[in-house]
Amino acid sequence: MSQFSRRKFMLVAGITTAASVLTNACSQKSSSDPTTSKSPAANIAAGDAPEVTTAKLGFIPLTDSAPLIIAKEKGLFEKYGMKDVEVLKQTSWPVTRDNLETGSAGGGIDGAHILSPMPYFMTMGMTKTKQPVPMYILARLNTNGQAISVANTYKDAKIQLKGAGFKDVLAKTKSGGKGDLKVAITFPGGTHDLWMRYWLAANGVDPGKDVSIVPVPPPQMVSNMKTASMEAFCVGEPWNARLVNQKLGYTALVTGELWKDHPEKAFAMRADWVDKHPKAAKAILMAIQEAQQWCDKSENKEEMCKIVAMPKWFDVPVADILGRMQGKIDYGDGRIETAYPNSMKFWANNTSYPYQSHDLWFLTENMRWGNIPTDFVKAKELVKKVNREDLWKAAATALKVDAKQIPTSTSRGVETFFDGVKFDPAKPEAYLKSLKIKKA
Repeated sequence: MSQFSRRKFMLVAGITTAASVLTNACSQKSSSDPTTSKSPAANIAAGDAPEVTTAKLGFIPLTDSAPLIIAKEKGLFEKYGMKDVEVLKQTSWPVTRDNLETGSAGGGIDGAHILSPMPYFMTMGMTKTKQPVPMYILARLNTNGQAISVANTYKDAKIQLKGAGFKDVLAKTKSGGKGDLKVAITFPGGTHDLWMRYWLAANGVDPGKDVSIVPVPPPQMVSNMKTASMEAFCVGEPWNARLVNQKLGYTALVTGELWKDHPEKAFAMRADWVDKHPKAAKAILMAIQEAQQWCDKSENKEEMCKIVAMPKWFDVPVADILGRMQGKIDYGDGRIETAYPNSMKFWANNTSYPYQSHDLWFLTENMRWGNIPTDFVKAKELVKKVNREDLWKAAATALKVDAKQIPTSTSRGVETFFDGVKFDPAKPEAYLKSLKIKKA
């Protein structure tokens, strides 16, 4: 890796492992604990019965984990024969990684709601033990729904999607003799890290030189902002809304502004578990796909938010989740959206389908910042190995998803970002070469 060794990468990624105790950042619980009715069992042919009925799946308390929680609460795992699935809260992304490496046989987990680049890191050997742990991405869990938030101290700078606001703040800070501004992400090389870096670089700020980027577990973001130990962060919900509701900061941008309908979290499992239990993996995937469809219906948004807000899941007020899930965004600086079109999606517009083109972008951006070697031949081979869109299609077909909703291409096509830059998955080398601020 250019100027960024694998050892250094893992050292940074492990920082949050030591700080992974989940803090209770919530002052109140949901107004009521909804009761959920279980789905009736599906008619499963004997030859299609899962090899096992048990699996342990991890999640971080972020709204994009909702499909796993809904699949559990609505009895969808049971519906498809997986009656003993556990959905277990993880305290940080490094902990998720480490528990996946251990596997359920060693007291860990078999699969997880996860940052989309992480299964690639694990397959490459970027693990706690530095040994490869082959992973499969079985579905994309969501698009959109993240945000970059800033401390109230900088509200007058009008830091938003575009403009010199953040760059001006940096200049004043340095001229005043203060240290680097600290911005938080959730995991080095993960989606939040890439959104933060892309935004900064597009606005003329070198994230590798001009700021200090610190990994912090999502549930600690708001409390760290309260203690003034950071100036900005990128994370999913409910933590941006909580920051605004507690009047500790404001949302500079939601990530749907940065890249419309961008891919976000994935559902991934250990490759050895899937290879050993292909029917069970298919059943789990069918349950998650059905949950994604349910979560995406407008009439289910409130119930979904009440469920995930429950003490056993997120333990947060429903109000910190519901608004942004409905496209109602109070940025906290006077801007208000009442019907934002690029809020979090779970199923619409082929959200659930794990496009290989998106995984290639994640790998290209990690090349950009020196996290992995710049080798597009190996990157493309890796995508074909880790991305199991074939299993997604098999599950969708068994679920009787309309054929029109099953993509026939591994690529969503050319992607366009807020600054006009385009990513052509057929020409990733050209994209990387065109970027002005980078490490590679």
